[in-house]
Amino acid sequence: MRVLVVEDEPFMAEAIRDGLRLEAIAADIAGDGDTALELLDVNAYDAAVLDRDIPGPSGDEVAASIVAAGSGTPILMLTAADRLDDKASGFGLGADDYLTKPFDLRELVLRLRALDRRRAHHRPPVHEIAGLRLDPFRREVHRDGRYVALTRKQFAVLEVLVTARGGVVSAEELLERAWDENADPFTNAVRITVSALRKRLGEPWLIATVPGVGYRIDAGIDAGTDAGTDAGPDAGGGGGGRG
Repeated sequence: MRVLVVEDEPFMAEAIRDGLRLEAIAADIAGDGDTALELLDVNAYDAAVLDRDIPGPSGDEVAASIVAAGSGTPILMLTAADRLDDKASGFGLGADDYLTKPFDLRELVLRLRALDRRRAHHRPPVHEIAGLRLDPFRREVHRDGRYVALTRKQFAVLEVLVTARGGVVSAEELLERAWDENADPFTNAVRITVSALRKRLGEPWLIATVPGVGYRIDAGIDAGTDAGTDAGPDAGGGGGGRG
């Protein structure tokens, strides 16, 4: 899951970003309305965490822009404006949820997960495929009843693959969904993470490499690689060593 955090207080923004990362949620930060609109224009976010009182175009204007764009990106307003009239106007602008400051980061995470679940209501809250059971709320993974301990980044990558329901996910999409805007587009992080994830999940390999295209969950075939290697720099479908 990847979210945009629009917050003009640097310490608050960084604390939210770091806390979300601990829950395997990648977060980009925008400190003003102009930056927020630029990031929304070039990135697909699973949710926007939006402060209303920000420099440049206000949070309300950013919310209106998100709604007008028709992207379907859920909006969670995170603001000190806590009067009932404030909440009513926020929902009137198109907010999907409203959380007032001060707040508990755990509640923010739960609300973001709930928004993501509602956005993709056709997906079950707990994802199951090929003997794999992934619970995004508890951040737990089981394979054939066996608990699998994963790092935060491994969990984030697996979540993207599992929710694709066997569809191919490119290295570019994995980099976009599981990392943040600061990720080097020429990094080998995707290939390395997928390789380590295969080891953690064990044999038979569940993550298949589709050469030159990307990766997918596939329990019925050889994954096209051993647990410690990949099928070359083009295996994930991206140039520059992404895949």
